Amino acid sequence: MRIDIVTIFPEFFSVLDVSLLGKARQAGRIHLGVHDLRDYTYDRHRTVDDTPYGGGAGMVMRPEPWGEAIDSILYAGEARGVADPVVLFPSPAGELFTQALARELSVEPALVFGCGRYEGIDQRVVDYAASRARVRLVSLGDYVLNGGEVAAMAMIEAIGRLIPGVIGNPASLLEESHEDGLLEYPSYTKPAEWRGLAVPPVLLSGNHAAIAAWRREQQIERTRRVRPDLLSSE
Repeated sequence: MRIDIVTIFPEFFSVLDVSLLGKARQAGRIHLGVHDLRDYTYDRHRTVDDTPYGGGAGMVMRPEPWGEAIDSILYAGEARGVADPVVLFPSPAGELFTQALARELSVEPALVFGCGRYEGIDQRVVDYAASRARVRLVSLGDYVLNGGEVAAMAMIEAIGRLIPGVIGNPASLLEESHEDGLLEYPSYTKPAEWRGLAVPPVLLSGNHAAIAAWRREQQIERTRRVRPDLLSSE
C-alpha cells in the first residue's frame, strides 16, 4: 500500500519509522510519502492560511497550496499506475471511523491523508479532490482536535496493521474489539496469581470449549457494561 500525507508538521509522522509499521515499511509492505504543505507555497512567508469569508474567528487553510500538493501526489500516483486513490480528510464533520472502515481501506492500493489545521481547509479543496479521486471526510469521534495529524496517525495505524504481513500472527486480529461487533474479552498471562489477584480458573482448565464460552460471555458482558450501543442491533 502507498500512503501519502499532506501536513504542515511533517516531523509528526516520524513515529511511523518505529514499531510494526516501521518494520512494514522496511519490508516494502507500506510505502510512505510525507509532504510539507508549505513546500507548495510561493510567497516568502510560505503562507497556508487566511481569514474566512463571511467573518468569524480563526483562520482557514488556503486552496492554492492544497491544489498544488494534491496535483503533485495524484500525478505521481498515476505515473505508478494508481489512477483512483482514496483521499481522506480527517474532520469532525466526517463519517465515523470504525474497524469496518479500517478493514475496507486496508485493501486499497493508495491512500492520501490531508491534515487540516486552524478552522479547517477551504471547502473547494475537498470539492476539487473529489473531481479527481474518491474523497471521504472521516472523524475519530465526537470531539475536536487541533489538527488532522493525530487523527490521521490513528487511522494509519488501524489500517496498516490489517495489511497482510504487518501483524506476525494474523489470527490475533480476529479476536480483537469491534471485529465481531463486540469488545474484546480481558486477557491474562503468567503468573497465575499476582498481588492477591488470581487468573480466572477456567483459563487454567485446559478445557478449550469452556474457555471459548467464557470469553464470549466476557465479550458480551463488557460490551453491555461499557458500550451498550453496540448491542442495540441484537
